Amino acid sequence: MGMSVANVRRWSVEDVWALPADGNRYETVDGELLVSPTPRFVHQRAVARLGAMLMAYVDQQHVGELMFSPYDVVLDPFTLVQPDVLVIHPVGLDVVRGEVPPPAPFLAIEVLSPSTARADRLRKRPRYQRAGIECWLVDLDSELIERWAESDRPEVCGERLVWQPAAADAPFVLEVAAFMRQVLGGGES
Repeated sequence: MGMSVANVRRWSVEDVWALPADGNRYETVDGELLVSPTPRFVHQRAVARLGAMLMAYVDQQHVGELMFSPYDVVLDPFTLVQPDVLVIHPVGLDVVRGEVPPPAPFLAIEVLSPSTARADRLRKRPRYQRAGIECWLVDLDSELIERWAESDRPEVCGERLVWQPAAADAPFVLEVAAFMRQVLGGGES
C-alpha cells in the first residue's frame, strides 16, 4: 500500500502579489512561501541604525541607492524577497519614474529574528548567493554579523566589518561590538 503524495503548491511572484495586505511580509524563494510577522522593536532599531550608517557611506561614495523593506526584489518568476536593508547600483530617472524596474541589489542585509532566522539562513541567504548578491546576516543574539560573499563559508565579524564595493574610494567600516551595544544597550556609543 503506497502513501499519497501531498500536492505542494509552488508560489510565484504573481501569487505573492495577489495576497492580502494583512500586516505580514510575504516572500517566495524558489516557489516556497515565506511568511513573517511584523518585526520586533530591537529588529527595527538595528535596521534603522545600520541603514543610517550605510546610507551616509553609500551617498558619500556614490556607489548606489540604499533601500529598506518593504522593497520587492524579484530574482526570477518564483523568487521575490524583501531584504531588511539593500544596496542597488545607481539608477536613472527611468527607474525613479517607474518606467523600468530597478536593478537587483549587490548587497542584501537580513537582521535575524526568532521568527525569520531559519528562513533567512537556509532559504534566502543561499538564494542571494546564487544570484551573486553579497548577504550580511545580523545576528543580535550572538552579537555578530555573518558576511556571505562568494565563498561557501561566511566571514564572521564580531569586532569589525570592512566592506568596499568596487566603485568606492574608501571602505565602509562597522565596529560591530559598538553597533551591538547601541542596538542592544540603549543607545550608548
